[in-house]
Amino acid sequence: MNNLRELSWSVLFTWVFLSIVGLIAIYSATQGPVSEFLPTYIQDNFLKQSIWILMSLTALISILFISPRTFVQLSYALYGVGIILMILTLVFGTEINGAKSWLRIGPANLQTSELMKIATILATANYLTSRRDISAENVRYAINAVIMILIPTVLVFMQNDLGTALIFMGLIPVMLFWSGLPYGVSLFIVSPALIGYLAVIGWYYGLIAAIILTGIIFFIQRRVWLTATSLVTGLLTVSGVQFAIANILQPHQIARISAFTNPSFDPTGAGWNVIQAKTAIGSGGLTGKGFLEGTQTQLKFLPEQWTDFIFCVIGEEFGFVGAGIVVLAFLFLFIRLLNMAGNHKHPFAQLVTVSIASVFFIHFFINVGSATGLIPVIGLPLPFVSYGGSAFLTNTVMLAICLNMDFYKREFSIYR
Repeated sequence: MNNLRELSWSVLFTWVFLSIVGLIAIYSATQGPVSEFLPTYIQDNFLKQSIWILMSLTALISILFISPRTFVQLSYALYGVGIILMILTLVFGTEINGAKSWLRIGPANLQTSELMKIATILATANYLTSRRDISAENVRYAINAVIMILIPTVLVFMQNDLGTALIFMGLIPVMLFWSGLPYGVSLFIVSPALIGYLAVIGWYYGLIAAIILTGIIFFIQRRVWLTATSLVTGLLTVSGVQFAIANILQPHQIARISAFTNPSFDPTGAGWNVIQAKTAIGSGGLTGKGFLEGTQTQLKFLPEQWTDFIFCVIGEEFGFVGAGIVVLAFLFLFIRLLNMAGNHKHPFAQLVTVSIASVFFIHFFINVGSATGLIPVIGLPLPFVSYGGSAFLTNTVMLAICLNMDFYKREFSIYR
């Protein structure tokens, strides 16, 4: 094994720090005075998370001893196994909070879509880095890669897990852009998400965004067919969002959108989550109310405060300073992972590291954005902080893969 000084200890220490922060927040959210309002199985979350952290640490150490070539060799096999597990979950899975995403294996519930993130990243990265001729005129390989990502995305949608499906969708522009797809084409792929987000706020915002993005794409790419396709796609996205709001979405989904644009329209219903989340963070002030002293947390005003809204617990009890330190820790992790990717000579290692960093970032952005009212409440955990065994193990394994390929980067270059 290489000299241990070559291991990225700063990333490892960041993992330890976020894990400890998560345990502290989970303890407060389940073991403090609030425990009298919670069932026993929720009170056990602190102990269960502690066990998952120890298991994840064991997995992390084990992965550091694996040859990085193994990730290339097993990528397609892992992808196939992951698809089979997700299909089995659809048929035999356990439904929790409306999502049929868990497969019962012995005493534990395994969220198969979490493991599929690893398999999808490895398999798609292997496919793309073995084919380096992606261009605006020849996008056949890019389309195949998109299909590889869309297959698990559709399965996740069928499991009724919109949040995780967004993670898979977010991989498409990141992986294609890093693999050499031109800027204009990459922007075209991302544009429906940007236009759709603004169209939720108001159709006119979506329309303006569609026109501006089309102009930018034409300026960058100078392709008439791409410009026309971009404009048509943008208009269809705006129309589709408005049609979905009026005719397809369920009442509770429409209520969430309305609560995002105006939480006070239903303060005891759909707007409750946003109002309580903002109240908790705002009441924390500069240094917070103190450990186990947060009123929104301890009186159980916060929904799912050990998972989706755990950032609010941190903000309320440790204030702007505590929440700011957590945000800085994540920003450091993102920057460090991107630096690690830039130092790789092997394209597979570069693409995998960037893709994993993007998964962490999307989770972070959606979780914190939902907690602060920047985006509609979607329901995604904060990596390494929120309660969730499968998610914590998966995130740790992904981080361990990045550490492994960085640790062996000198030897990894010969596996091209």
